[in-house]
This record gives sequence, C-alpha cells and structure tokens, in this order.
Amino acid sequence: MTAQFKSISPGAALSDQVADALVAEIKAARIHPGDKLPTEAALAAQFQVSRTVVREAVSRLKSLGLVDSRQGSGVYVKSAGFSPLNFDARHAVSKQAVIQMVEVRRALEAEVAGLAAQRRSKADVKRIRQCIQALDKAVRAGGDGVDEDVQYHRAIAETARNPFLIGTLEYLGQFLRGATRVTRANEARRADFARQVKDEHDMIYRAIEAGDAAAARQAAAQHMNNAILRIEQADPAFWQQAGVQLAHPLVSGLSTEH
Repeated sequence: MTAQFKSISPGAALSDQVADALVAEIKAARIHPGDKLPTEAALAAQFQVSRTVVREAVSRLKSLGLVDSRQGSGVYVKSAGFSPLNFDARHAVSKQAVIQMVEVRRALEAEVAGLAAQRRSKADVKRIRQCIQALDKAVRAGGDGVDEDVQYHRAIAETARNPFLIGTLEYLGQFLRGATRVTRANEARRADFARQVKDEHDMIYRAIEAGDAAAARQAAAQHMNNAILRIEQADPAFWQQAGVQLAHPLVSGLSTEH
C-alpha cells in the first residue's frame, strides 16, 4: 500500500474522518484487494490521531465488509464482491436519513429483544443491567452516552444468540452509530427526552429479565417509535446546527459510488 494520508482537522468525529479517508482510497482503487493496511501505529502517525481512533475507524471498515483481520498478520483489503445493502441518500436530507435508519433499527431491535427475553441467562441479565448503569454514569458525567448506548443494545443482541442478527447489526454498525449519535445529541437537549430514553431502556431490560418475549418486542419497537417522534419534535435549530454536522457521516456513508 502506497497511499499517504494527511493529518485530519477538528470537526466531525475523528474516527469517521479516518474511516472516510480509507474508504475513499479503497473505492478509488488506490488501495487494492489483498493489500495490507499499515499498522495502527503507522496510521495513527500519518493521521496524527490516537491508536484508539484508528481502531474505531478500522472497525467501521470491517462493518462495511471492506477489510478483514488475519490473526497475527494484520488487516487486509477484501476482494470486491456482492454488497448486500445499497443505499442511495443523494436526495435525502439529514433528518430523513436518521429517521429511515431508526426505522431499520426498529425492525431489528424488536426481534432481537424478543429472542433475548427467550434465551437470557442470569449472566446476560446482569450484563445488560451493567450497560444501563454505565450509560447512566456517562450521562451524569456529562458525556453523550453514544458508546454506552451502543454497548447496551449490543449486549441485548448477544443475548439473542443469533449470529446472523448480530452480523447484520455489525454490518450496519457505522450507520447505527451515526443515527445514535444524532438521536442522543437531540435527546440531551431536553430533560424530558432524556428521562423518556432512560425509562424505555429500563422497560426493555425488565421485559428481558422477566423472560416476556412479547413485552420485550413491544418495548423495543416503542423505543424506536419514540426515537422517531423525538427526532420529529426536535428544535429546528438543532437540524440547522448540531444535527446536520452529526448526521453528515451517516448520509455520506450511504453513497452508491463503489
């Protein structure tokens, strides 16, 4: 691999900028199938970011099916093949794109929650509860809670014990994280929104803990329905400012140019 990258500038999430730069090189065939990516340390030095940022960016490329890891060897660009999803967001505005992704989440999360209720163990229930506690702690500390929110839903997905559902969620990872970043930024602006989200997370958890699959499905679907309502009720200024900036990686990631 001969591509040389420039350091990135403040603005959008650093990991998104690194991922976008790598994706651009792969799509432009400047990095070829079979090429090995530079090490985390080398990429961190080129982009002038931390290795954690690089790790997150590479994880996004994996979720897109562009690269894979070979134990003890490194990360390699995969051969071009069938892309199971092909979004066209060229005519979508940020708000519409986020709502559409939440609609995708609604279909997935409801089934995942139902299966989790049927298959949960005591250890699973404990892990989900710990994720809720970690999310609450992050919010109290002034964080956006995006990573903790993603981990909460990931814990439920793992409890469902369906590798195909987990694989689908991983493939959609970059888009789901983008939508979560936008929805949580919006929800953080209003105390009533934040309380609703906490209550909805607790309701899903209680249904899973009780082994009530129907209630878990309903609670998860309602959580997504309410997320859409909160987006629609957002202050217009949010979309003129933070919402547009946060949703940009989500929309740009849906390009049909391969």
